[in-house]
Amino acid sequence: QVHLVESGGGLVQAGGSLRLSCAASGSIRSLNAMAWYRQAPGKQRELVARISTGGSTNYAESVKGRFTISRDNAKSTVSLQMNSLQPEDTAVYYCHGFDGSIMFNYWGQGTQVTVSS
Repeated sequence: QVHLVESGGGLVQAGGSLRLSCAASGSIRSLNAMAWYRQAPGKQRELVARISTGGSTNYAESVKGRFTISRDNAKSTVSLQMNSLQPEDTAVYYCHGFDGSIMFNYWGQGTQVTVSS
């Protein structure tokens, strides 16, 4: 069982930066991939960035070149560095982990990111 807790959200002006962190209560080594999703008001939840166990990453087109995902298996943490933030990045950001051995998705409670223009 893995419990995910996000932190680092907040209010920032356009062009600013934030760093989100996701701390897992258990080991994330068993998780095939870790990811950050976001959901803006009235919109579906969307994938922002994903990182595999081996460190391979992929990003939504809208955040490529601005966001960077990283994971530290030893510390059981996943981070999302967000630079050049824009108002359209405003959303609740969720940490996600997938355990392929039991086909189970873990979700954090979410952290609000608000970018003012």
